Parts: sequence; C-alpha cells; structure tokens
Amino acid sequence: MKLDDFHYELPPELIAQYPLKERSASRLLALDGATGATRHGVFSALQDCLQPGDLLVFNNTRVIPARLWGQKATGGRVEILIERITGEHTALAHIRSSKSPKPGSVIHLSAEPGGAPGPLQLTVTGRKGALFQLASPPQVALHSVLADIGHMPLPPYIERGDEAADQERYQTVYAERAGAVAAPTAGLHFTEALLEQLDAAGIQRATVTLHVGAGTFQPVRVDNIQEHHMHAEYLEVDVGVCAAVEATRLRGGRVIAVGTTAVRSLESAACGEGRVAPLTGDTDIFIYPGYRFQVVDAMITNFHLPESTLLMLVSAFCGRDNMLAAYREAIAERYRFFSYGDAMFLTPTPAAVGPR
Repeated sequence: MKLDDFHYELPPELIAQYPLKERSASRLLALDGATGATRHGVFSALQDCLQPGDLLVFNNTRVIPARLWGQKATGGRVEILIERITGEHTALAHIRSSKSPKPGSVIHLSAEPGGAPGPLQLTVTGRKGALFQLASPPQVALHSVLADIGHMPLPPYIERGDEAADQERYQTVYAERAGAVAAPTAGLHFTEALLEQLDAAGIQRATVTLHVGAGTFQPVRVDNIQEHHMHAEYLEVDVGVCAAVEATRLRGGRVIAVGTTAVRSLESAACGEGRVAPLTGDTDIFIYPGYRFQVVDAMITNFHLPESTLLMLVSAFCGRDNMLAAYREAIAERYRFFSYGDAMFLTPTPAAVGPR
C-alpha cells in the first residue's frame, strides 16, 4: 500500500490544543469494522460498549518532563528531547541546534526556552544513530535534572508551550512507570470514578508497560509503507497480563486494548490461540492493513495524524475504507482530534482477526 492511501484533510481548528475540563466528557465514536456502522456517544458512557467479563488492558507508562533547553559553550541555543533514560546519569536524546554538538560538548541548561543558563548541565558523550548520548554530572541524577527544569513534551501539533496543568492532564490517572516521552492518549479519558464504575460492572483490568518514544510523531518518509522501519520502544508484558488474557478467553470475554501502545504490546507478546507470553525488551512491531490480530478483540483509541503508522494500525483493524469514512464523519461532526481530542471504540473487520 502507498502512503497517500492514508491521507485525509483535517481542518486545523479541529486539532485540540487543550484538554476538556472533564476527562470523560470527551466524545466517543464507535465503529463496527464488520459493517462500517458508526454510533456517537460520550466517553463517560463507555460501559455501553462493554460487556461483563471483558478485559481492558491499560498501558501504565508515565510521561517524564523530557524537554529541556540550553546553550552550548559557543552560545548556540539547543533544544533537547530525551528519548530514553538509560541509567541514573545517562540518556539518549534528540537535539535540535544550528550545528550538531560534538562528543565532549557541554550543554548548559536553562529553565525556560531562551532563558539564561543555570548551574545544571549535560555532556554529549557520543552518538547512537540519530540520537545523542548524554550524561549528567556524577553528583546529579538525571531524573533530578528533569524534575527541576524539565518540561512536559507536548506533541508538535499542540502549538503552545506546556503549562502547569499539563503536568497532570498529559498523564493518565493510572500512570505509574516513568519513562514515556508521549502520553498513551487513549487513556487520558479515564477517571477514577469511571474505572470504579467499570469495576462494579464486571469489567476486568490488566496492565502492560510500553514507554512511548518521540518516534511516534516521526512521519513516514517512504511511499511504499512496507519499507518503513518503526522506532523501537521498551515494553513489559508480565505473567499477570498473560493469566488475565487466558482467563478472559476461557470465560468468553473480549481483550480490549486501551490505546495503540497496548495493542502493540499485546500483539508483540502474542504466542498463538489468542494468548500472550511474558515479554520484556524492545518492540518495533509495525501493524498495517493485511495484518491479522492475534490477541486484541476491540480497542479504544484517539484520532491519528494523516499518513501516520497509527492510522495504518487502526485501518488494519477496521478496514481502511471504514476508517477513513469514519474520520470524514468525525470531521463533519466537529470532533476534536489527536492527543487532547476525542476517542473511538473499534471492533474489527473479520478479515483482520487471526486464529483464537
């Protein structure tokens, strides 16, 4: 398939720049991949899409304040986006500057973009592909640097600086494991009250960890999508998740992934017959039309960028024509798009379902 097979026109005013006051007040568009039928509702009524015995699988990653600013010894301005923390004092990062810093360069950090350099600094120790290896001084842990002067790494289509409220709102209420540089945004709609309501209704829960990387926003740069290589992200699928999935199969419930990161985690750990095996490490799974889903029976997701790998993933699940028609309907109905936008509940086209 070609990249422009996944293009659609989005009025820029539909890109949500701020979250709604109430998380679960977002709209919810349900798409039946078998028929293409759609139904409009609100996220607070998610229970209407679920059945007792279903299993919701959440990604419990926590977004770190991964964006930093500073300047080189030459005075050149630098923007840093931490991609992955690799140790107490080390990280891999994207760096934007007029000239790429060389190994041994010291970056003097600022609390704000364009601000005066403060006492905190990082040293460029090398390169790993497109990423820079950074180190904090021995007496200063990297997480302390981020806690002191790091900013929430809002996506590039949010055309404003991060604000104090983003510290809480660009984070799921169940976030636990620090390490992501982008939120698993399908989970942003859940509140503690909604989770308690679903618990009382017999909806089960399980949790995976996938630390979302900045590569999730990188555009696909090849026309033939099969030539695209995904960035790797760290994930953990533990024995508790495996047991929960197997129990769901035995009772006839559905495995419902909350977000594309939960989808990629479960499908990376698939071991046949609709089950998963424990998995810890990196995944670069790329899901596009033609893929047969081994584990996921339904998913909750936000709306995704044109020509993005995430739009390809949901198109694989529901059918490209169904998905693009639903997106056109959402645009006509003035849904809010992307990270702080509205949500979808998806069930698959039969051709997308692998053996269970």
